[in-house]
Amino acid sequence: MARTNGGQPTLESVLPEGTVDAARNAISDARRASSAGQIVADADQSASDADQVSSDTDQTASDRDQTGADRDQRASDLDQATADKDRAAHHDLSPDDEKAYGGSRESREAAAFERLGTRIRRQATARDRDEAATQRDRMAAIRDEGSRDRDALAADLAAPSSARETQLLRELGELRAQAAVDRARAAEDRARAASDRAKAARERARLEKELQAAHLDDLTGAYRREMGRLALTHELERVRRSGGPFVVAFVDVDELKVVNDRDGHAAGDRVLQSVVRAIRARLRSFDPIVRYGGDEFVCGLGGADLAEAGRRFDLIGSAVEADAGVRISVGFAELEPGDTADGLTERADKAVLRVKAARRSRP
Repeated sequence: MARTNGGQPTLESVLPEGTVDAARNAISDARRASSAGQIVADADQSASDADQVSSDTDQTASDRDQTGADRDQRASDLDQATADKDRAAHHDLSPDDEKAYGGSRESREAAAFERLGTRIRRQATARDRDEAATQRDRMAAIRDEGSRDRDALAADLAAPSSARETQLLRELGELRAQAAVDRARAAEDRARAASDRAKAARERARLEKELQAAHLDDLTGAYRREMGRLALTHELERVRRSGGPFVVAFVDVDELKVVNDRDGHAAGDRVLQSVVRAIRARLRSFDPIVRYGGDEFVCGLGGADLAEAGRRFDLIGSAVEADAGVRISVGFAELEPGDTADGLTERADKAVLRVKAARRSRP
């Protein structure tokens, strides 16, 4: 007669004689493997949750820092507006007063440029955090699937052979049920967090677009004139601290009006884009490129003397002519003691006028 346990068949009743012990060992091994796998998955999830909490804390601190930086910028702008009004109201300022005003303005501009750079770096870091969080969510979903598979495996194991085993399996089943509830709740939390990150990313993208619209030329991606002046000042001060050479190049695109009149303004736009592409390819990533006027660009070359700047722009001129079919005229000014970004730009502008006049005088 088949033996039963509370109405349920036992292993002895359903397996051939001599295989019961082997079956029990296999079931025990499977249960231990299932439990060990769950422990590892839980440990991974705990570590992932800790990483996410740390990342969220860092992002909150970064957002708080950015709010403070924005507040500092508004205060700096207000101070500068007040200083500008005071200077305009007093026409008899001494040379020392003029020097102090200029120094204060340059310091504020350098600080504004530093804050802009920090904002851009924070935005990049936030994007990296979002990608890491998304990857953690994917791994958590994989772990959840593994847990469901382990639960299904445990449920498929042979029926218990004793009252004690029945009780233990009941308790294990309750724990698995609670773990499943917890996983479902965690999955919902991850979904909400992912939605929040998506909203934050959209907001950052909007702010970044506004930032670029305010400071970068839509057509070429070069700095707009005012922000470019700050970038040049910032790079000039950096070079001064390091003691290296610094050259400003003033670039004029020859006969752009002819291209616009002959081929249309879209063709002229492509010429300007080609010029900036060629410049960017042969300058360092942090060398400022400024759209100074309609067909004029100003570039700052840190670590380059006049000879090196000339060699680079010979290559740039050849690349532009090959790609866009136009020539560029370039004037240079090398940093001297007491120079400002405006002074260097003015000297480079005069130099390019001499270059163009020399070209016109040739037979």
